[in-house]
Amino acid sequence: MERETKTVEQARVAEAEIVRELGPVADAVHGVTFDGRLVWAATGERLLALDPLSGATVRTLERQGDAGTAFDGKHLYQIAGRRIDKIDLATGELLGSIPAPGDGEDSGMAWSEGCLWVGQYRARKIHQIDPDTGAVLRTLDSDRYVTGVTWVDHELWHGTWEEGESELRCVDPATGAVRERLVMPAGAGVSGLESDGASLFYCGGGQSGMVRAVRRPARGRD
Repeated sequence: MERETKTVEQARVAEAEIVRELGPVADAVHGVTFDGRLVWAATGERLLALDPLSGATVRTLERQGDAGTAFDGKHLYQIAGRRIDKIDLATGELLGSIPAPGDGEDSGMAWSEGCLWVGQYRARKIHQIDPDTGAVLRTLDSDRYVTGVTWVDHELWHGTWEEGESELRCVDPATGAVRERLVMPAGAGVSGLESDGASLFYCGGGQSGMVRAVRRPARGRD
């Protein structure tokens, strides 16, 4: 029960370690995901596939992308206004759309175990939704604006960006209680967020147009 009742003040806190910066890759980065090889950045009118070491654009999809991006192993999911588009990664073809839970106020997005997890920025919420219908299955509350969302090794992380300050937060997926906080340096805001499944998080940098690779804490939890 300790983890479920832990307050923000009791959460582990550390300074985020930026391993490298990619870009600027565009005028703005709204959503970020990783397909196992390339980092994808939603930049407004298109999706860019980036080399994770150099930041070079190696592929472009002409698809609207003004908030979170996710990858399920075969498809990209992209928030586009009030909807979430499902896109075939191989062809770039639009396969269908569902309503976004925040009705245009959505932020980050992640895929985990057959569901999408969608941040709602100013409402300070994360919704677990059915990827076929958009039905909301569960909602978690935050005490900060929610930006990017990601899952890695059964951990739910999300970005915050409020009053000029940004963090990456690991939260209890059942209660939303904050377990761990990585504080970003001044001026390094987090829009999109995705894990590479190993040692890094990729963080969209909003209007800076940057994608930043941040070191994920070594595991060994109590």
